Amino acid sequence: MLNLGSQNDHLKVTAMALVEMVMPKMGESIMEGTVLTWLKKVGDTIEQDESVLEVATDKVDTEVPATHAGVLQEILANEGDVVEVGKAIAVIATEGDENGVDAVTAKQSKETAEVLAGPVDVEVTASSTKIPARSGSGKFYSPLVRNIAAEENISLVELENLGGSGKEGRVTKKDILSYIQTRKSGSPTAHPITTNGNGHSAPPPLAISGEDEIIEMDRMRKMIAERMLTSKQTSPHVTSFVEADVTGVVSWRNKWKNSFKEKENESLTFTPVFMDAVIKAIKDYPMINISVDGDRIIRRGKINIGMAVALPSGNLIVPVIHDADQYNLKGLAKKVNDLAKRARENKLHPDELSGGTYTISNVGSFGNVMGTPIIVQPQVGILALGAIIKKPSVIETEFGDTIGIRHKMFLSHSYDHRVVDGALGGMFVRRVADYLEKFDLKQGI
Repeated sequence: MLNLGSQNDHLKVTAMALVEMVMPKMGESIMEGTVLTWLKKVGDTIEQDESVLEVATDKVDTEVPATHAGVLQEILANEGDVVEVGKAIAVIATEGDENGVDAVTAKQSKETAEVLAGPVDVEVTASSTKIPARSGSGKFYSPLVRNIAAEENISLVELENLGGSGKEGRVTKKDILSYIQTRKSGSPTAHPITTNGNGHSAPPPLAISGEDEIIEMDRMRKMIAERMLTSKQTSPHVTSFVEADVTGVVSWRNKWKNSFKEKENESLTFTPVFMDAVIKAIKDYPMINISVDGDRIIRRGKINIGMAVALPSGNLIVPVIHDADQYNLKGLAKKVNDLAKRARENKLHPDELSGGTYTISNVGSFGNVMGTPIIVQPQVGILALGAIIKKPSVIETEFGDTIGIRHKMFLSHSYDHRVVDGALGGMFVRRVADYLEKFDLKQGI
């Protein structure tokens, strides 16, 4: 009897001693993945839990392990293919009939995989065959792109002239949906043109001399560029600045950093202290912890703090601490260190890169005193933490004013002016500074 399993299974039985490996679900909002690299080739022996291929989503690159041992009999998805969650990507031949499954036809197997994969964005229709998987020019079009093209009566000529933002110029789902929107608007640019992947006309080619070096953007850099542009087009950015006296914080960290290192074998950075102040300020001003959905404002019930991490490649990634308000200082310190370490080692899980409600970015680690950070959509605020610098400062005492050396830093708060007015944006960052300046020096960690 055929064992259908559950919708979250990574493998579905298709025939005696054969199992289909499918595109796994890698996060709540992830509906498809791009095959980056096959780590195994047809005929290779595969151990259980051994990585078989690398898959990319719009959140993270990750390796996909096999849940059965056997021999890789067939590869169903080529490198660069965009595959929906639940669709077959390979066939593994296992030793013997361990599950006692009866043989089924290929047609039954395909129907079973489609049922378990759940609903998809575009219904498969017979008309999708009008667009070939690979055109005469060598361009490859994924099943999803071909189905959308068939539904919208987009010709192969239009697709051929549509610049893609995917790997090797491949047309992605976002590219074709952007083109459809432009075409429906009736504007002159609705005709086939080369785009930059955001639905906008690409600028004319630059003049390049023999002394110039051409560096191709990697996939992550393209993704960052697209998201930054989208954020600026979505949210009118305003930035408020506050200078905070963090002399007490510096003194407290100097007192505890060595013992923390000895006890936990980890560094005690300033980041968890800053994050704790942000969390407290969010509780005071919950309308900073919101998202915009059309004409609706969604006030988030959880405080999930994203933190920008610089990668060895020079790119940035933003892992998220979910339910950050449930951690004490020690917990935040350990979580910050863990996420930063695994981010640089490319070992983050997809769920650790989604769901953020507010983000901080430590530009001070680059020696910058302040910045104007770009909001991570669909959030409405982001805080840049500047470098801590010793400065001469006026100190107010009960005996009068005096001059002393203090540790100062700038906090730069960028916010979405559609829903966050200057008063709220300014009061929030001022409150963060207040918590840092009134930091309890008696507390331990």
